[in-house]
Amino acid sequence: MKLKSLLASLAVAATTLAATGLTLDRLFPPDLQRYLDRSTEVVDDKGRLLRAFTTEDGKWRLKASVDDVDPLYLSLLKAYEDRRFDLHWGVDPLAAVRAAQQLAERGRIVSGASTLSMQAARLLEPSLRPGSRSFTTKLIQSARALQLEWRYSKRDVLAIYLTLAPMGGNLEGVRAASLAYFGKEPRQLSAAEAALLVAIPQSPERRRPDRAPALAQSARDRVLERGLEHGVIDRPQFEMAISRPSPDRRLNLPMQAPHLSAWLAGQSPGMVVPTTVRYELQSTLAQLLRDERGQFTDKAQVAMLAIDNRSGTVVAWLGGDDFFGRAGQVDLVRARRSPGSALKPLIYAMAFDDRALHPDTLVEDVPVRFRDWLPRNFDRDHQGAVSVRRAVQQSLNVPAVLALEKVGPLRFLSTLRQAGVQPGLPPGDSGNSLGIALGSATVSPLEMAGLYMGLANEGRFALPQIRRDQPKPATVKLLGSAATWYVGDVLADAPLPEGFASLPVALRDRRIAFKTGTSAGYRDAWAAGYSANWTVVVWVGHADGTPRPGQLGRLSALPILFKAFGRLPGEDNRARPAPIDTIRVASYRELPPRMRTLGPTTDANGGPRIAYPPADARIEVAAREAVSLNALGGQGKLRWLVDGRPLDGTRWVPDGAGLVRLAVVDEAGRSSAVTVRIERR
Repeated sequence: MKLKSLLASLAVAATTLAATGLTLDRLFPPDLQRYLDRSTEVVDDKGRLLRAFTTEDGKWRLKASVDDVDPLYLSLLKAYEDRRFDLHWGVDPLAAVRAAQQLAERGRIVSGASTLSMQAARLLEPSLRPGSRSFTTKLIQSARALQLEWRYSKRDVLAIYLTLAPMGGNLEGVRAASLAYFGKEPRQLSAAEAALLVAIPQSPERRRPDRAPALAQSARDRVLERGLEHGVIDRPQFEMAISRPSPDRRLNLPMQAPHLSAWLAGQSPGMVVPTTVRYELQSTLAQLLRDERGQFTDKAQVAMLAIDNRSGTVVAWLGGDDFFGRAGQVDLVRARRSPGSALKPLIYAMAFDDRALHPDTLVEDVPVRFRDWLPRNFDRDHQGAVSVRRAVQQSLNVPAVLALEKVGPLRFLSTLRQAGVQPGLPPGDSGNSLGIALGSATVSPLEMAGLYMGLANEGRFALPQIRRDQPKPATVKLLGSAATWYVGDVLADAPLPEGFASLPVALRDRRIAFKTGTSAGYRDAWAAGYSANWTVVVWVGHADGTPRPGQLGRLSALPILFKAFGRLPGEDNRARPAPIDTIRVASYRELPPRMRTLGPTTDANGGPRIAYPPADARIEVAAREAVSLNALGGQGKLRWLVDGRPLDGTRWVPDGAGLVRLAVVDEAGRSSAVTVRIERR
């Protein structure tokens, strides 16, 4: 009976203890806030750190898991701090007995019997007074350690320690320390490096390598001796490690893509932000820009964006050099500037898509007054009758304005907006100005890159993707394959900049379509280009808009563009075949009459006018219901186009709901166009 009574009492006591433990666990859960308040990290496409930011309390606290560190470090850590970590439940009973014996023998606490779990608990709860060995503190630490082990796995507990362990100054965690003292992630630490990171947390300020390298080295050597004693390292490893000097300075943490990182960190504080940037390309192109900027006597800034056309992702983002210099933190990749002539290919592409122009169309480059505006070329001269091909390659202004007049500036702006661009207009400009052809509407290099990537991708436009944790921007088909083929064919044969008799050897197997631009007053120099696989945009200028007299885009930006392509991976860049609906002619005389010439007109009377549907109309139709199109005026047979595609006849069955551009062209090449919205009934 006594045995049964004893067992019953023990069962009651165990049940009571368990119930008490569960109740306390629910009433006082572990506070993980310090562990969760980590540095914001911006990483590349493979998870490598581009840039990190301090926490609100000024700490470099980078998330670290067991998989982020070298196994040798973990083995040395356990050998030195907690050899039975994998066996106990948060408190090591053998170490506790040893500590109790020492207390009884000496009358004071000699050994704290602290486990890694107890240290993790202390790091989570600063109120437990790091360094204190009072009985109450140890009791709380022990309870918290048991609680952590009850709730989380051993790997999770280790992650807390690896993230929060003090490493001197404002460094916390093994990753921050490894980057600051060794300039590398802790995945491949040497024995000497691993031992130093094990030793520092025991006395982080006294053992800081950057302030007390001798003390740090001495503490490191004791860790190595313990590792040798317990078979973690062998004698040759020990001899090699102990001969290595301790680092005596602290390095800067990685600082790649600083402008992009700052922008993304502001969107997602405290998170790891995964980007599409490729570390190697980012660093090699950053070095290129530093070298090129060093050659500018006026220290102009250079911005660049590089995109993989196949995936639509940004692989390098350079918002300017000298990040900590004057205006250096202005992200010039996102800054809207005047594009000069860099948008002209988009204008011609739309005219090609309308079948209103062709690269062999003859266009008159003569002085033409548009209302009260007389556009002139950069050289103040005119070339007379030239082909559209030559007009694009020579960046002639009057032909571009004539082309925009045919396309319509409002329609052109609408197309840019559908492509994801938000062009900035001058005060008082309603968007109907032909000056857009020459750079009056501002865009950013990021937006410009999206437009040229759309040309490379046969008229499928989207802003480039930069974050891997967000959906890829949807593409929208705005131009036909033939129109973009014409543009690429024209731009790929444009004249090279001065000093280039031919393309560099590294580029001769690539077919690069490129265009330059220079804003009024020489404030902005642009070069944008694409191959089969890559799109690159370069901007050169001053962040405050200071003019750079004589610095054209083809002189300042285009050579940098070619050098950037030379540093991009190779590709199968054979010219894509012409689409079946392209028109191949030997002379403009072989073109359809409406496409043969483009010249100034002073009176549009007599051209066709769309009578139905009216501009900006909303038309409700059922599935497969036809809309009758009607136009007045014009010469000869009228031809209708729907979003640039020819329509057979005047009855049109909409494909679906949305905005649609309708155009009508007569045999003299005069046209009229409206935008309507189709809605399903």
